[in-house]
Amino acid sequence: MPKKRKSRGRRKGGKGKEDLVQCDMCGALVPRSKAIKITRPVSVVDPQLARELRSKGAIIPVYRVTKYLCVKCAIHRGIVKIRSEEERKKKTPLR
Repeated sequence: MPKKRKSRGRRKGGKGKEDLVQCDMCGALVPRSKAIKITRPVSVVDPQLARELRSKGAIIPVYRVTKYLCVKCAIHRGIVKIRSEEERKKKTPLR
């Protein structure tokens, strides 16, 4: 059976089995190295209210939320684009 990718779509290398994480959108169990990790800042305060509070001198905390997505959900949400075979062969730095 031919391989589509040299890394089989993972960053594991030859380290054996690794932990599984659950996709935050569909709940699928995905190997940690294959899952797409997204970290975004999230504020608990409404943006308009936060602007007013900042002008008064208040400090508003912003939390960093990390989500793991399976490849299927990441493509569906537009976070990862489908690339051609030539694009896949190009080396790109990890996020």
